[in-house]
Amino acid sequence: MSTKIFPQSVSQKMVCTALALVLSAMFAGSAMAGAREQAKRIHDRLAGVPPSDAVLDAMQDDIDGIGGGNANDAALKALANPNFYRVTLKNFITPWTNEAQTVFEPFNDYTATVIGIVRDDYDFRTILYGDILYTGNTAGLTPYSPSSNAHYKEMEDRGVDLMTDLVETTQTIPATLDLPAGAAAGVLTTRAAAKAFFVDGTNRAMFRFTMLNHLCSDLEQVKDTSYPADRVRQDVSRSPGGDSRIYMNACIGCHTGMDPLTQAFAYYDYTYPMNGNEPDYDAGQMVYTPGTVQPKYLQNSSNFEYGYITLNDGWENYWRTGSNSALGWDNALTGSGSGASSMGQELAHSDAFARCQVEKVFKAVCLRAPVDATDRTQIDTMISTFQGNGYKLKQVFADSAVFCMGS
Repeated sequence: MSTKIFPQSVSQKMVCTALALVLSAMFAGSAMAGAREQAKRIHDRLAGVPPSDAVLDAMQDDIDGIGGGNANDAALKALANPNFYRVTLKNFITPWTNEAQTVFEPFNDYTATVIGIVRDDYDFRTILYGDILYTGNTAGLTPYSPSSNAHYKEMEDRGVDLMTDLVETTQTIPATLDLPAGAAAGVLTTRAAAKAFFVDGTNRAMFRFTMLNHLCSDLEQVKDTSYPADRVRQDVSRSPGGDSRIYMNACIGCHTGMDPLTQAFAYYDYTYPMNGNEPDYDAGQMVYTPGTVQPKYLQNSSNFEYGYITLNDGWENYWRTGSNSALGWDNALTGSGSGASSMGQELAHSDAFARCQVEKVFKAVCLRAPVDATDRTQIDTMISTFQGNGYKLKQVFADSAVFCMGS
């Protein structure tokens, strides 16, 4: 029996033709976006909400302006929308505040502090070493507490305008964290960071996630077995599973660089009460014991009793030489010091830190990673601007939006 192939019906042909016309129009609009479409795209990417007609008109005028226009001014108008802070920045930053790297984490002092630093155009590097903290000044809020996130949860629940209702303070006053002078290290010593990365463990988590979130390098990417192992702690077995080759060829590659840097956190911990047999992490708080090394640095000493014994918070950056010198360390710094603030400055003043921030913003605004030579050239240009313009991250958002507004 033969099978007959019936031709398309007229209605099918009409549908296909119409669909082709719609798709053609869409691609043509994308490839040849006018000033109004460009303005809307900038606003949508930065604020996450459609602009009002008045704002869109003003942004279009900026792009269409005399002498070729000024798309940067259009981007700055979009950045003036409160949703840039309340939605775009909040969603951009929040994954840095937890190990799961999820955006579904309550608003907290880490996120608020980064938003404040971006809003106020401060040197973005200070997020890893400054004595700075942002709180809310809306009437009726529960005051900031080192043992509760209620202050920030209420800000989130009430939809507080983060563009106007965040106020700058410090971590070294009794009303906040009451840290001694020199113990504050930007977001690294916020309550939220301590809850996520100082809790239990060995404090290596704080270092690992700082590298991951702010230098865009996980430990595997900086692994190098050529560095000396004299600062590797006692808790690291030199023969895991009874095989010393695993230590020599794998473990040592991370620990030789990480352990001497993580020593900067030797006086920090996150403690919490117990509800019966269950830990109440939400009621915990960061503790700082100057001059007294936290017991977690001395645990499991029998794993290798000849390993390094932590006596203070002195740190050293072995990565300034060898393959990891490619991270671009600041020659104006010494590469060693005491405490979290100076170590945070060492990381923040690297070229890798600047590149990481720019690449993260580019991906968040353009909705893609750099894919070709044009994108990579733009990244390099924005890094130079970022470094030469006081490390103001808000401008990186503007530059990314303008680059990806379409033509």
